[in-house]
Amino acid sequence: MEFNINRLEEYGVDPGTGIEYTGNYEKYINALKRYHKSYEENRSRVVKALAAMDIDDYTIIVHSLKSNSRMIGAGELSTRFETLELAARAGNTSVLISDTPAVLDIYDTLIRQLAPLDEDDETAAATEISAEEAHKTVDELLYALDEFDDELSSKLALKLSGYPFGDKEREKIDKVIGYISEFMYDEAADIIKQIAAAIK
Repeated sequence: MEFNINRLEEYGVDPGTGIEYTGNYEKYINALKRYHKSYEENRSRVVKALAAMDIDDYTIIVHSLKSNSRMIGAGELSTRFETLELAARAGNTSVLISDTPAVLDIYDTLIRQLAPLDEDDETAAATEISAEEAHKTVDELLYALDEFDDELSSKLALKLSGYPFGDKEREKIDKVIGYISEFMYDEAADIIKQIAAAIK
């Protein structure tokens, strides 16, 4: 299946709005890719939180999905996730039980349309870098995160992973990349500051 950005409107997505949010066409496409890649984990988390009636985690994940959906121009889906978030905050579990499946169905349908974006999208291995280069990359990455530049932040996080960190720091780098994909810039920056201390 070939990806056609113009067909997104058939599934409740306004590419123009998404491009306004992300800055330009290339950044928008990258945002769509991240939205697609995070699907399985996010959907699973919603289902598990609802089954366990873990309202705190449910609220966190639907809030994230609300924001990320709005970012790519999926206004209607964003509004549906917002309704679930408000119901969760109000403790209205009957609404969560009755409405979550329908909202996830809309989410599923949209994700199927984004699948072609990732078919040939492979991440290159990071080239090893020196401590001096790593410190410079940390500074650039923190600035990119402060500017909400997700595309540059992702590239710099991958570059930073080229420094010979220990296993603990490598796990943190992976977490940073995940946070960036979910537009959680402050959380990513906090971890980068911790990692910086391990660069000798």
